[in-house]
Amino acid sequence: MSHETVYAIASGKGGVGKTTTTVNLGTALAEAGERVAIVDVDLGMANLAGFVSLTPDSTTLHDVLAGDASIDDATYRLADSIVAVPSGTSLDEYAETSPEGLRDVVEELRSRFDYVFLDVGAGISHETVLPLGLADAVVLVSTPEPAAVHDTKKTIELTDRAGGEVAGLVLTRTRPDGDVSHDELGDRLEVSLLGTIPEDPAARDSVYAGTPLVVFEPDGPAAVAYRRLTADLTGLEIDVPEPDHDGDGDTASTDAEQSAAEPNTGGGDEVDAGGGDDADGGDDANDTDEREAAHDDVSSAITEAESDH
Repeated sequence: MSHETVYAIASGKGGVGKTTTTVNLGTALAEAGERVAIVDVDLGMANLAGFVSLTPDSTTLHDVLAGDASIDDATYRLADSIVAVPSGTSLDEYAETSPEGLRDVVEELRSRFDYVFLDVGAGISHETVLPLGLADAVVLVSTPEPAAVHDTKKTIELTDRAGGEVAGLVLTRTRPDGDVSHDELGDRLEVSLLGTIPEDPAARDSVYAGTPLVVFEPDGPAAVAYRRLTADLTGLEIDVPEPDHDGDGDTASTDAEQSAAEPNTGGGDEVDAGGGDDADGGDDANDTDEREAAHDDVSSAITEAESDH
């Protein structure tokens, strides 16, 4: 098992699938029985609020960083073994936050969950750079498009300045007929290619269905790729289904012999996104005052955050 348990999921450009990647990595681990917390650390442009059906009075990470609430107050259960800590959308609340308090938040969650994923905002700001140095490793997310790859280089530089460590690169929305090989893109950025996620229409469908892709279409090419990515990133044994059909060669494994498949147009049964009971007595997220998230709101914020996806 990897010694890394806190990952910052970052991109230099919006709309490349960063939040989608965060959600599906977390869900795949939760299905395997790991306790997972997803934290929206984009304090200025929150992406995960839709996960928990927030009302105007709901408690968020903004309140925690302003010193007005505990982390338990801002933790919401999505399903078995997985919780989310959303940021607020109010600019007034944002003005009251102290990003430096994020260090204490991360350390507390680290002690209570097996894995913590920090969904980092795009761009260059203090609250964007800070999580890059707090995480054990940074997972870079980009499409193969030149502009996205260029912005990824900036994120690598920011990670270095923050004292963080890059785990590697994930390329989303890949196609087999690209002009540049995916390995070559990783070489250009001087980072390891962790995996590729093929273009898959089920990805957007899963957002509108309010269900993570690895649950919505588990045998589809992108879902299979996300599960392989999860296994490769963490070193855990993750159940990776065989794709239904021969695919285009894009997978979340750098092994050239592994290939993704065409989407399973028959559709998969919707299952619980958790897939496992909380371990070790359940005195972590079970003891917080968590509200069960409405299932049809699970990915509504991703629709906005990944509108270009």
